[in-house]
Amino acid sequence: MQTPNVQLSQDPAFQKGEESEYEDEDERSADTAEAVSEGDLARIVPRGTLVLAATPIGNVSDASQRLKSLIEHADLVAAEDTRRLYDLANRLGLHVGGTVISYHDHNERDKADDILDQVESGACVLVVSDAGMPTINDPGLAVVRRAIERGLPVTCAPGPSAVLDALALSGLPTDRFCYEGFLPRRHSERVQHLRMLQSEQRTIVFYETLHRIADSIVDVLDAFGPNRRMALCRELTKDYEQIRRGTIGEIRQSIVDDPPRGEMVLVIAGASEDEAMAAAPSNLSAEDLAVLAIDRALEDGIRIKDAIAVVAQEHPLPDGSLPNRKQIYSAVLELKS
Repeated sequence: MQTPNVQLSQDPAFQKGEESEYEDEDERSADTAEAVSEGDLARIVPRGTLVLAATPIGNVSDASQRLKSLIEHADLVAAEDTRRLYDLANRLGLHVGGTVISYHDHNERDKADDILDQVESGACVLVVSDAGMPTINDPGLAVVRRAIERGLPVTCAPGPSAVLDALALSGLPTDRFCYEGFLPRRHSERVQHLRMLQSEQRTIVFYETLHRIADSIVDVLDAFGPNRRMALCRELTKDYEQIRRGTIGEIRQSIVDDPPRGEMVLVIAGASEDEAMAAAPSNLSAEDLAVLAIDRALEDGIRIKDAIAVVAQEHPLPDGSLPNRKQIYSAVLELKS
């Protein structure tokens, strides 16, 4: 039996009815979509709220849909660098809809209340740094603290984080870790800070710059020894991302042979139980240290002042600083009198 060749669209009555029915459905769908969109927007861009939003740390594709909506619809955007904000918006094909102000390390305390006055009046205020999450080695903490004091809502639009990215890629334990920010610039302060961490059993995460990495890795080697495992993570999420894994000694040599460029995150394994016990600061008194210094001077045949310097170096205080050598010397004189 031959199947009839029926072309319903050619029937004027049917065509009109179908179009009318589909037009109604399209209108209803559009209305529903618009309502959902408005509802979602109200949740994504909350009124009367301070929102901290993470921006990409290298790959612009990591920008979340929530961040995009906030950039377009927040009433006020407080940016660490307004030029970086507009550059990000351009690369994402977005229009920054609200007022933009500069909010950085040097003015964040002064501007906190002005920003929060906008929140209190019902505005959605977005805070962004150049890369990553505000307050994590970036501006934002002052306005968050002040918002809490004033009882104003604060929330986060989470996203890229160099700390967590490096930690996950390092291959080192992630169940317990401590983030130490940038290592101190000055050698003496950096050495003291690293000494304080010698007995730390959690995985340790630092930031470092290409200008200081050569000096810092030497101090890391002196503090933790050559055999502790670590990872040097550079240019995370960018085209030239690189993860160097190995012992501290191996990483130090790789820095000598092939100096790394770009922004870096150092991830260092925590101390073993034996290492932690050996490195645990001892609260020896000046008199105790004087006795040790006298013994060291006799055993090694060195001057008492040199012995005091050695003993002080071997017995750092809990904060990583060294005992007062003048006090030890006075105690030595007391013992000899």
